[in-house]
Amino acid sequence: MVNVVVLRKIVKIDEEKCNGCGECIPNCVEGALKIIDGKARIVKDSYCDGLGACLGHCPQDAIEIIEREADDFDEEEVHEYLESMKKEELAPACNCSTTHAFTTETAQEPMVEAVQQGSTLGQWPVLLNLVPIKAPFWNGADLLIMADCVPVAYPTLHADLLKGKKVAVGCPKFDNGQHYVDKLTEILKQNEIKSMTVVTMEVPCCGGLQRIAELALKASSKMIPVQKLIVTVRGEIHRA
Repeated sequence: MVNVVVLRKIVKIDEEKCNGCGECIPNCVEGALKIIDGKARIVKDSYCDGLGACLGHCPQDAIEIIEREADDFDEEEVHEYLESMKKEELAPACNCSTTHAFTTETAQEPMVEAVQQGSTLGQWPVLLNLVPIKAPFWNGADLLIMADCVPVAYPTLHADLLKGKKVAVGCPKFDNGQHYVDKLTEILKQNEIKSMTVVTMEVPCCGGLQRIAELALKASSKMIPVQKLIVTVRGEIHRA
């Protein structure tokens, strides 16, 4: 596939202003934007249509549309790229295949012992990139969507937040936000989720996870009550 270089409109990101919050990522349906080395960057010029759907979603005002020489937008290439990303997302990592999802009630003895010592984990796997879209444990579940830094910062996570909930853990800064939106949307569509709690850190990059949850809920057309919580780096928690 040969791309033709043309003079056209395309997104430009001011790296000095960009703080890597990731709020622009879910709004780029072509997947042209990604957090790389802590900054939002264009993955490939031919993925950016230059229409600026990401404009207005950057709290740092770091995104603008400029005109420069760039590979022409290639819709077919974008489609292939998004399909490959979805396959990569659903592919097994290590030995944590999504086909081996289970609740802790069916786990072997070591897991039972962990629960007795204070763990309230209710299912496995827990990463949003690995959890199955359709699973019995989602039905009637109170869903906890959590930034992956939260367990490190919040000392009583199991007792205060995780108990009685099913969990999906992710990082909007280093993972593909649009794929998070797509997968979470399907989880909400295909299961009867009772409620959602979104817990993020107070750092700017975590705001993207709140936005991802909002977009997924809207796309699912479901009416699900949502609670948003923020954990400080000192381990305190409050409503967003």
